[in-house]
Amino acid sequence: MDLATVIDRLAVDEVVSGYAAAVDDGDWAAYRALFTPGGRADYSSAGGVEGPAGEVADWLAETMRLFPVRQHLIVNRRILLEDRDGFPGDRARVLADFLNPMRLAGDGDRGTAPNFVAAGRYTFTLARTPDGWRLTGVTVHEKWRHMQA
Repeated sequence: MDLATVIDRLAVDEVVSGYAAAVDDGDWAAYRALFTPGGRADYSSAGGVEGPAGEVADWLAETMRLFPVRQHLIVNRRILLEDRDGFPGDRARVLADFLNPMRLAGDGDRGTAPNFVAAGRYTFTLARTPDGWRLTGVTVHEKWRHMQA
């Protein structure tokens, strides 16, 4: 593996980590900044919306008010970089599993256990831009969820 590939892999991984932090922290400006101008997000498999990243960020900002405590764990990241005849390309795809425990607003003194847990797999698509790697798309493939009664 050449140095350029290692650098690209680290940069792509940083975008995925930035995505998790932005959603968990409710930093919707940072969320938007992770995407290319035409970037899109699809949360439809989890009962959400699909559309331009800015519009999806607005939807997330409203929806995530229900869950003031949340923590994405994005694991088993498989980074697939475009290969152009042995040279690094300008596109990447990441398949990564997620576990997302969240706590409902107004839960009072029920302890620290999450009220809601969702899990599945993300597909991230990225492009190299003058500002570094950016998301062109995020698709959530929710596999299961559990809500505490």
